Amino acid sequence: MKRKKLLIISHTEHYTDASVAICGWGPTVHEINYLAEYWEEVVHVACYHTQSPPPSSVAYAKSNIKYVPIPAYGGSSFIKKIGILQKMPGIIRTVKRQLAGATEVQLRTPTAMGLFLLPLFTWFWKRDYIFWVKYAGDWEQEKPPRSNGWQRWFLQQKWVDYPVTINGFWPHQAPQCFSFENPCLTEEHLSKGQEVAIAKQFTPPFVLTFVGRIDHVKGVNRILDAVATVPSHLIKALHIIGDGPNRKFCELQANELKLPIYFHGYLDRREVHDYLAQSHFFLLPSTNEGFPKVIAEAACYGAIPVVSNVSSIKHYLTDTNGYVWDTKGVVSFTEVLQKAVMANTNDLKEKSLKVQQLATLFTFANYYRKLRTLVFKESV
Repeated sequence: MKRKKLLIISHTEHYTDASVAICGWGPTVHEINYLAEYWEEVVHVACYHTQSPPPSSVAYAKSNIKYVPIPAYGGSSFIKKIGILQKMPGIIRTVKRQLAGATEVQLRTPTAMGLFLLPLFTWFWKRDYIFWVKYAGDWEQEKPPRSNGWQRWFLQQKWVDYPVTINGFWPHQAPQCFSFENPCLTEEHLSKGQEVAIAKQFTPPFVLTFVGRIDHVKGVNRILDAVATVPSHLIKALHIIGDGPNRKFCELQANELKLPIYFHGYLDRREVHDYLAQSHFFLLPSTNEGFPKVIAEAACYGAIPVVSNVSSIKHYLTDTNGYVWDTKGVVSFTEVLQKAVMANTNDLKEKSLKVQQLATLFTFANYYRKLRTLVFKESV
């Protein structure tokens, strides 16, 4: 029997595409499409932007999903950041209206509206529904933005009497905080991924792939610095998928290297998976993360992660199933990548098969099972 109504509140960016359909950020929309199988109605309250959608946006695939817009907020300047104060009453009214008839409610944080919605849900609004908070940010970040830091602190306090799902497994984790994996894979993905991983051969030249924002946090510049030191005969291609403020600078840097480096911009999920299936290594020398879903997607196809040890990434990846760069250590990312591409073929194959097994944790089916047992308190 299906549940009645799921209400999701997030700051996920939504747009209207050329076919006049509402679309939103792909990873979130795919997750909601899956959850819609288990509810009669799913309502997503999230931000609406008037510009054209980026290629990473996709439309909802289920007719029982309803999108309810709230105004976009935030920006780089102080004036834009505090602009949410003007929009706050309207956001509160919209959320309150959509609570009617909800049987389950999820608030996705960190987000600026969490600053006022968390207190309202905690102390002021009657909860005749199952309520939980998803904190998708870095639970360990030493100096988070003030808004994120306050929300993380709030969610760890004794007055929080609802489940909070977080990335990773942490010492002294508050009893209401449950470790969850970010879902991104279907059973079909796992089946195909296993076939790809078993067949993949780790003889050079290698295909390397990065997926994400092209900015100083994600570290595309570190990747380019590193590949510049690798013997050219070891690299068949470096695919950089995504966009961001540093793209032009990185393209200029890549042009100077005279290596087969390709900037693809944003691609849809199917195209991303196609590139990951071709890849021997997945590169992400980021300095700040929660747990990026794309690591699990790369693992699904046996692409060996060469990644940083930030946040919960180190809880899933070790020297047995990848190459992990200690951002605070004396060994550079360049040295880590050199070690990876010069490793023994058999060792690489073993890491590939082990990391493919890790992908099983990141299925939508596993996510829903954990929701039922840890959030909804059902026996499965």
